Amino acid sequence: MKIIAIDHIQLAMPPEQEGAARRFYGELLGLPEISKPASLSGRGGCWFDGPGFGLHLGVQQDFVPARKAHPCLRVDDLPAWFETLAAAGIRVEPDSSVPGVRRFYAFDPFGNRLEFLQAGDTFPSG
Repeated sequence: MKIIAIDHIQLAMPPEQEGAARRFYGELLGLPEISKPASLSGRGGCWFDGPGFGLHLGVQQDFVPARKAHPCLRVDDLPAWFETLAAAGIRVEPDSSVPGVRRFYAFDPFGNRLEFLQAGDTFPSG
């Protein structure tokens, strides 16, 4: 018995902010939106399809952004992602606290923290 993959990540968002979610996750990050199952569509939020994972945004009435817990997105060109997000007015924070690991943090329109990690870099184990 073993865990074989992450299926999806769920982040919370405030009510009635699907447009902002689509602009950030769909247009800026380039994740295709997928339809939610009909049985869940009345709850609000939206789902996106990443490479090998889903990224779901669910409405939380008493929304508080995730500032510590976060997904980490492995990217092909970290400096280009940093510049693109910064140029779009997204709050980005460089992080060089782990030697040999190139990464930065960005914040979605709701204040949720996302980590961006350069492809090929790995965290030391042990």
